[in-house]
Amino acid sequence: MPLLFVVGQALMGQNDLANSGSWSGVIVNSSCTPDEAFAEAAKCLENLGPAVKLALYDDTIRAVYTLDPQDQAVGHLGDSVTVEGTLQNNTIQVASLKMLTAIGLDVGQKAPAFSAHDQFGREQNLGTLKGPKGTVLLFFRSADW
Repeated sequence: MPLLFVVGQALMGQNDLANSGSWSGVIVNSSCTPDEAFAEAAKCLENLGPAVKLALYDDTIRAVYTLDPQDQAVGHLGDSVTVEGTLQNNTIQVASLKMLTAIGLDVGQKAPAFSAHDQFGREQNLGTLKGPKGTVLLFFRSADW
């Protein structure tokens, strides 16, 4: 019996670790739906006073997550941020919140090794894309994916 208790506790701990991570997006008020946030509806950025709950809209998967506790998100309505913490149900237990100030590499910085499939299903990497004067990568994400 004690062995089962210890194994159960260890498995619960692994489950918590599996939900830990970071999420990037925009701070919106929690009355905003994913569709409204995607459409950048003005209501998502309305300051509804101190009683409003703040949430994170992640546009990569069109999800709105409640933030708990709220204190780190206060004053960041409309800001792009990265939130680290643990996801439980649809709520991120916030460990830290950082402003998202830049995306991608700095000008002149060398790209790390990578591989990805192009629009035709062919695997590409830095070597296959390199031209005689170097490489410029441009990623375009369609708004209707």
